[in-house]
Amino acid sequence: MERTIEEIKVQSIDKLPPIDYIKNIPRNKKLKILFDKSIQGLRENVGKDLRKQLSGFQIAIHTIEPEINIVKLITDEEIIANQVFFENCAKDYRKLGEELVFMFAHKKKIRFNHKFPSIMFNHFKGKEQKGKVGDWKYFIHGFHCHFGNINTKQEIEVPFMFGMEFGDLDPYFFIQFIKSSTKYYPLPVNIYEDFADGQRIIEVMLNLDLFEKITSNFKDHTGVVVADRDKVEIAVFNDNEEYYHPKFNLLEFLGLKRKNLQ
Repeated sequence: MERTIEEIKVQSIDKLPPIDYIKNIPRNKKLKILFDKSIQGLRENVGKDLRKQLSGFQIAIHTIEPEINIVKLITDEEIIANQVFFENCAKDYRKLGEELVFMFAHKKKIRFNHKFPSIMFNHFKGKEQKGKVGDWKYFIHGFHCHFGNINTKQEIEVPFMFGMEFGDLDPYFFIQFIKSSTKYYPLPVNIYEDFADGQRIIEVMLNLDLFEKITSNFKDHTGVVVADRDKVEIAVFNDNEEYYHPKFNLLEFLGLKRKNLQ
């Protein structure tokens, strides 16, 4: 989904487009304000002021080029009108994530830790960090395992830091999943900005109590999942607790050496 671009060249501050005009731009248009050389040093202050006045918009102040790019994000009304769609997408995300984790464990014939499945994925970091299982290519990174279907091109980033809860919704990853899933096409609402629109969708769905926050295996780290689900208990890592290794060390699990922290 591409936007049309409207360019407005500004030679003085008083020639900036009125706020009411900007508020009424459609979501399928990007407004590009080009600053004349004589006033280009003011674009950062102008951009900061626009951010204060324009909630629900993305104001991108270019760090090199003398320009500000403005787009309208998905609205509360659009999200509310499509709340059932986004709820079902979140349920599908969670279901597929769980299926792929169990398939991965089965294909790799590795011991599965139901309390901390992250240990299983960590076992492959630096060895078989990427590869193929079934019709899916995988790549383990950070706190996620990316799966991409070779045939359908569907993509999903499966979180593995929430115990047996595999439905945590990162704004960008959630939208990538939706856009790569052909079953959802045509989409009931246009999504242009993967992260920013995804973030707004999650915020509104939280306010509607259709999504909810959960804790992770790390203390003080939280995630977001669909509220209508079979809830699972999520344990917190304890560096003194033994798992299926003789002694599990949290710092070693994270790839950190104690000597580096001294």
